[in-house]
Amino acid sequence: MMKLSPIKSAIDWGDLAPLQLRAKVVADGIFAGSHRSARRGAGVEFAGHRVYVPGDELRFIDVRASMRHERIVVRHFETETERALRLVVDATASMGFRGKGAPGSKLAYASLLAAALARVSIASGDPVGLDFVGGGDRARRIPPSARSETFERVVAVLEELTAEGDARAVPGLVDEGLGIALRGARRGSAIVVLSDLLDLPDDAAESIAALGMRGRPLAVVEILDPIEATFPFDGPIRLRALESGPGDVTVVQTDGPGVRDAYLAKLEARARHFRETLARHGGALVRSVTTDDPIAVVRDVLRAIARPAEGQELVSDARTSVPPRKG
Repeated sequence: MMKLSPIKSAIDWGDLAPLQLRAKVVADGIFAGSHRSARRGAGVEFAGHRVYVPGDELRFIDVRASMRHERIVVRHFETETERALRLVVDATASMGFRGKGAPGSKLAYASLLAAALARVSIASGDPVGLDFVGGGDRARRIPPSARSETFERVVAVLEELTAEGDARAVPGLVDEGLGIALRGARRGSAIVVLSDLLDLPDDAAESIAALGMRGRPLAVVEILDPIEATFPFDGPIRLRALESGPGDVTVVQTDGPGVRDAYLAKLEARARHFRETLARHGGALVRSVTTDDPIAVVRDVLRAIARPAEGQELVSDARTSVPPRKG
């Protein structure tokens, strides 16, 4: 009888520590300049022509281009502008899982991605804020700041996290964490949610997608352990519910090969539901497993918040144990 390893409340870092050093290595591997604003103004880079409309400044009229096109056109420019990045880390109990052979728990991997994104953003001069779903008393939120010490603050909070909370059993746990990020995010702020998307309330997809309203780029990073992504069990297995407490333990005995296809189908259906729901609000789903190269995943996230596209699903470039999934 096979049994999954127990879930640890403290972060099971495995090979993903020390966080500060690992995050710096990931950030250094990211292509520079991927975090640009799409807002227009009198900036430093020429971005093309458009037809003149009343109210445009006359000094931007391009006389030669207007003569060539036989209508009045103005020059416009693309500027580098500050865009706050808000990170929302799922620190509920299910994120504490680490399967055999995984480099670390899902929460450890999420923390690495979050810290690397924070470093990239701060290096670009953009403020970074940190919010949580679950995580207990140690999940201390950090308001957006672009100060140089913000990266160290983000790392310090992530290092002290515990995987606590049951999003299904505790009403409002998800909405509370998302609500803080939603209320504090200005128009144009980018939001990245890092979660396994497991054991969430039925309306979680809509709640998360709402973060992408009012022009806020949104990327949701699905983080699974390789065992969860492939269900590789042979023979009888005994499974324990990821977010059941000591007094409410749910255990299921089943046959691995007999339920594998149905399980994987449900996993894909859930991902499709999140992708479609996010797309309606301009958000993107980035799918990953904890054995993926974190540099590739962070690049996918930066692409998603820089150029969000409807219906976009990104699967990280460098899977080490799980082939890209179709969805």
